[in-house]
Amino acid sequence: MKKNVLYITILCTLLSSQVIAQEVSSIINKSETERVEKFLSSDELEGRRTFSKGIDKAANFIANEFKQAGLNKLNNSNTYLQSFSKLSAKFVSASGTFDGVALDTKNLIVVSAEPIVSINETSGYEVVKINKEDNFGMAARKVLSANANYVVLVDESFANNFSRLVQLKSNITADQKTVVFVLTNNIPSKFTIEATHKIESLALANVVGVIPGKSLANEYVIFSGHYDHLGVNAAKAINGDSIYNGANDDAAGTTAVIMLSKYFKKLNNNERTLIFVAFTAEEVGGYGAQYFSKQFDPLTVKAMFNLEMIGTESKWGKNSAYITGYEKTNMGDILQKNLEGSAFKFYPDPYTDQNLFYRSDNATLARLGVPAHTISTSKMDSEPNYHKPSDEFQTLDMDNMNEIIKAIALSARTIVSGKDTPSRVDTKQLK
Repeated sequence: MKKNVLYITILCTLLSSQVIAQEVSSIINKSETERVEKFLSSDELEGRRTFSKGIDKAANFIANEFKQAGLNKLNNSNTYLQSFSKLSAKFVSASGTFDGVALDTKNLIVVSAEPIVSINETSGYEVVKINKEDNFGMAARKVLSANANYVVLVDESFANNFSRLVQLKSNITADQKTVVFVLTNNIPSKFTIEATHKIESLALANVVGVIPGKSLANEYVIFSGHYDHLGVNAAKAINGDSIYNGANDDAAGTTAVIMLSKYFKKLNNNERTLIFVAFTAEEVGGYGAQYFSKQFDPLTVKAMFNLEMIGTESKWGKNSAYITGYEKTNMGDILQKNLEGSAFKFYPDPYTDQNLFYRSDNATLARLGVPAHTISTSKMDSEPNYHKPSDEFQTLDMDNMNEIIKAIALSARTIVSGKDTPSRVDTKQLK
């Protein structure tokens, strides 16, 4: 009798697995995956550059795909577009003195939403220091996110990296406090800082669709990819081709998000709320993901699947992908467990020297403790079409890409159902 029960249990498990595999194949099929990928990487969209007509066309296409799939809109909005704006501060002039000695302008960077800044030691600004033993990037981000006015004295050992702080001016909010960075080893008793910028407001939009959860509606699982790319660059045309189509980077990831939304909507059995988002402006600073992430209490986000460049074979060949930050949570182990019996394998990121965990749209939520990982197949040490006009549809392995999307769908099912909850990122150990 026990043998019969065991036999029946095994048979039922196998039959259930076969049904699930058949179901995912019927929804995530190559022809539909190709249709979406072909349009997103077509010349018609002119490389989907941020602030271009091409990216607007892409956004409308993605929104329509979400509509056709029957997804809800986020927060009862009347649109799938999550519109926001970022301020850009264009430098006009800057000057300053420390204890009466003029500062070299190249050693002075002012980040502010104010067009005119004029301060001195009596203006109420807190003076803080980034020391040579500090992590420069983390220290700068911490000061900017503190929502207070600062004069930041940056140790001269960071001279080679100091100019990178200029990038911070391209992503400021209307309530951004003024932060003055000065490259110096001196601590002044008196100072003056004068700066003038032209402040511009630039419109952006993520595309977001939602499948409400049942018993765990206030817990979220996010599937994401960025839909922007580099646009048209006639000055860097190769063999007469000036359109940077971004078929792999990241029309492939965006296609996966759309296909996964269709799959999970068709199943309609998710206990947790599923959010599908195509981010804007990843290539110019990750602004879409940063805005989106601020709309959530990070404790309510139980997992994030960020999909980036999955259109080519990984270094291990077909039926494989890697997960950035694999060792930071047990999410990879959960995904692999759910693929037991299949040929697909998830690997840890083999390119840790490139810091990929912090370079994609998962990073903002990961820094807040969310098990937010990027899944990719890109051979970052030898990807021939990366950021080139040759990143076109015909360079992709669509059979393999479709299998990857199916594997992600199957691997996510216990997280979607609420049966498994990945461990969280230890924020104390983040870079």
